[in-house]
Amino acid sequence: MQAGPRFVFTDRAHGDLAVGNDPALLAERRAEVVAGPWTWLHQVHGPRVVVVSQPGQHAGAEADAAVTVVPGVAVAVHAADCGPLVLLADGGVAVVHAGWRGLVAGVVEQSVAALVELGRPPTAAVLGPTIRAHHYEFGPDDLARVADRFGSTVRGSTTAGTPALDLPAAVAAALAEHGITLTDTGVCTACSAQHWSHRARADRGRQAAVAWLDGAAMAES
Repeated sequence: MQAGPRFVFTDRAHGDLAVGNDPALLAERRAEVVAGPWTWLHQVHGPRVVVVSQPGQHAGAEADAAVTVVPGVAVAVHAADCGPLVLLADGGVAVVHAGWRGLVAGVVEQSVAALVELGRPPTAAVLGPTIRAHHYEFGPDDLARVADRFGSTVRGSTTAGTPALDLPAAVAAALAEHGITLTDTGVCTACSAQHWSHRARADRGRQAAVAWLDGAAMAES
């Protein structure tokens, strides 16, 4: 049995983890969640994945997913409405910034492929707090792009009855192509006072999904 993956979805109680904050403050807040340097990303809504083999490697890289098979290495993505997704494998873990542009560009496929190439195919996935369709009004052209890629299940409606994107459905569809079942936390960032939402409140703060493998001296608060 390989080292097992662990993960945390943060919220406002952990403090604002947006990467533009003061580095010393960020280091303090990160340490209260998971000790040790994090590999955080400069997210660009694309398909690039970095493979991390030592703590802090590739920190600040332009990418939207990070993969590791090394115990004690913390990888993280940040979000305020996009989906913070964790891929779980026996001896491997990935974090994915799953916004609609990245999904269409193939960020889930690339993340799965990276774990498979490392000999750690993912068998499960967990979606953290993300915006839900009833608060995610979406333009018809962009909605058609996502539906063309993932099917009609991504089409939803807001509480006002206008067209919306069901982002969790798009994530689930992307994973289903690889036989991976999604567990959804069900938390809506636009509804929850415990989370930041850019769409609902123009929040500048960000929560994080941070993941690592057991087997090294890494402490979770």
